Amino acid sequence: MKKIGVFSGSFNPIHIGHLALANWLCEYVDLEEIWFLVTPQSPMKDKGELIDYDLRFTMAKKSIAGYPKFKASDFECSLPLPSYTINTLRALRKTHSGYLFHLIIGADSWENITLWKDGHVLMREFPIIIYPRKNHEPVVPSFLPHIRIVDAPLIDISSSFIRSAIKERKDVRFFLPESVRENINLLKHV
Repeated sequence: MKKIGVFSGSFNPIHIGHLALANWLCEYVDLEEIWFLVTPQSPMKDKGELIDYDLRFTMAKKSIAGYPKFKASDFECSLPLPSYTINTLRALRKTHSGYLFHLIIGADSWENITLWKDGHVLMREFPIIIYPRKNHEPVVPSFLPHIRIVDAPLIDISSSFIRSAIKERKDVRFFLPESVRENINLLKHV
């Protein structure tokens, strides 16, 4: 089976932290591809803070162009909103029967996974890869051997930091891929 990492998020906007982490995962973890699933609406995020979906998806697609191990996906647009991870992963598994999907989440998300829709079921049904986040020390119970913590570099950049910096008229050009910087004027209005 082809091993696919599912990196799901708002990517509001996508930044170099997302890309560097995904690159590390492709090179140092046994994943053949990483799919950036741009989420139309996360149940845990305020919709008012979201950049237009089409722009977020376009920026993600342009950011990964030319790297064969990355794929931008609008798969969740075909599913009911809000986007629940368990529903997305089950639909992916049904649609792509020859693939084994691994959910990629940060240590901060892992700490709250039991609050997710069917979080306990999600932990039993799908492999999960947990990457480091500042001030979070994830613990995985031994009865969940398909869930693993990886020693990826800690990249402490967030989309909310990027949006705030842009609003404050800070120069954040090196935090964003060139394809996202092209849309900087559009981002100033979020």
